[in-house]
Amino acid sequence: MTNIKLLFLDIGGVLLSDGWNHKSRMLAIEKFDLEPIQFQKDHSVAFTLFENGKLTLDQYLDCVVFNTERSFTKEDFKQFMFSRTTELPDFLPWLAEWKKRTGIKIFSINNEGKEFNDYRIKKFNLHQVFDAFISSCEVGFSKPDPSIFKLALGIAQEEAQHCMYFDDRAIHVSIAKQLGFNAFVHKGFEESKTILESINKS
Repeated sequence: MTNIKLLFLDIGGVLLSDGWNHKSRMLAIEKFDLEPIQFQKDHSVAFTLFENGKLTLDQYLDCVVFNTERSFTKEDFKQFMFSRTTELPDFLPWLAEWKKRTGIKIFSINNEGKEFNDYRIKKFNLHQVFDAFISSCEVGFSKPDPSIFKLALGIAQEEAQHCMYFDDRAIHVSIAKQLGFNAFVHKGFEESKTILESINKS
């Protein structure tokens, strides 16, 4: 590939774990003795609002967990939620070196509630690799809405054909491809590394 000028990356499932995914919620149900069906129903209604910046984390939790009396505190629950984020092996340090070597800018396109987004950026020093963050909580809509990809191109002032995008979800990659991105499903570090190393920057 030639003339790639900008790399867009998802964060959860690529560089970091998905912080509040189905597995984490199942563990929360067990740990905090939540009623699983009601919890999942309430989550499905409130989470997109949280992810798109319409609800704060406290408001999300008030809707989904603390809509009844609990034996634990909101801070206890938040601590558990944040603890579910881990760095995935190898990719982040390698990407920092790749960025220095190639000079290619890196932007995120990620779905994340604001408190999670801020925590993950700071905790894992994501500024070391990202020049900008196109995060759902800041722009008001989330993948797979094509609007977030179009906005990212507008912010970057770049054409999709000169951009590469990695995401661990095939539906997001499909939307990006429809818009002209060189888009790939991230299946693991080694495969994505091979693709990135094939770039012949002009």
